[in-house]
Amino acid sequence: MSSRSTAPSPGARLRRGLAAAPFLAPGGLLLIAFVFIPIALVTVYAFFQRGRFGGVVFDFTLDNFVRLADPLYLGVIAQSIGVGLMVTAIALLLGFPTAWVITRLPAKWRTIALIAVLLPFWTNFLIRTYAWILLFNNAGWINKTLGVFGIEPLDLLYSLPAVVVGLVYMYLPLMILPIYSSLDRMDPLLGEAATNLGSSPFRVFRTITLPLAIPGILTGCVFVLVPAMGNFVIPELIGGGKTVLIGNLVRDQFLKARDWPFGAALTLVLTVLLLILLAVQSRVSARVTEGPGRRG
Repeated sequence: MSSRSTAPSPGARLRRGLAAAPFLAPGGLLLIAFVFIPIALVTVYAFFQRGRFGGVVFDFTLDNFVRLADPLYLGVIAQSIGVGLMVTAIALLLGFPTAWVITRLPAKWRTIALIAVLLPFWTNFLIRTYAWILLFNNAGWINKTLGVFGIEPLDLLYSLPAVVVGLVYMYLPLMILPIYSSLDRMDPLLGEAATNLGSSPFRVFRTITLPLAIPGILTGCVFVLVPAMGNFVIPELIGGGKTVLIGNLVRDQFLKARDWPFGAALTLVLTVLLLILLAVQSRVSARVTEGPGRRG
C-alpha cells in the first residue's frame, strides 16, 4: 500500500518531464546536430558509390566494405590497432600509479595534482604537437643533451616510437582521470582491514584495489584506444607521414581522393568498434559494481 501511495502518477511524471525539457533541449539539440546526424550521414554514404569526379552517387553498393578486405587497407587497420593497443598499454602503466599517488595526497595537493594533469588541455593541440617536434629533431633538446655526453644524435623524429610517445602524451590524462575517479571512491578502510588481517600489500592490491579500479581502467582504455587509432595529426607531423593510421586514411579519402563513400565506410568501422568497446566496458563495469552486492 505504501509503495503505491508514494509512487508518482503518470501526470506527475509528465509534468516533471515537461519542466526539465527546457534544460535538456540545448544539450539534446547539440547531440542531434553534431553526433546523430553526422553518424547517420556516414552510415548512409557508406552504402553508396563514389561519383566520377568525387562526391556521392546514390546507387546502393557493398563495394566499399569489400574494399576493406584489400591487404593494403587491412595493413593500415592492423597497424592502427597495434599502435592503439601499444599507446593504451603504456598509458595504463603510467596512468594507474599516477592516479593511485594522487588519491593518497592531502586534499590541497590532490587538487593541484589534478590541475597539473589537466593543464596540457589548456594549450592548443597543434602547439603541443610542434613542441614534441622541437624536442625530437636532430637539433632538439634531447639530442643536444646527448651531445654533451658525446653521444651521436639519434633519429627520433619521423619514426613510429615518436608517434607512440606523442599519442601517449596527448591521451595520458584520459587514462589518469577515470582511474582516479574509481580509486577515489574506494573505501580506504577495506585496505586497512585486509592489512590488519595479515594480507600483504600485493594481495591487498590484487584482491581489493585492482578489482574496484576495473571500471575506471576500462573507461580509460576506451578513451585512449579509439582516439589514438583515429588520430591523424600526430602521425602526419611527428611521424612525417611514414606511420599511416586509420585516421590518416579517412582524412585522405575525404580530402584528397574525394572518395566519400569509402571514407564513410572506414569511419563506420571505427564507430562500430567504439560502440563494441563501450558495450563491453559497460557490461564489465556493471558486473564489478553489482558483484559485492550479490555476494553480500
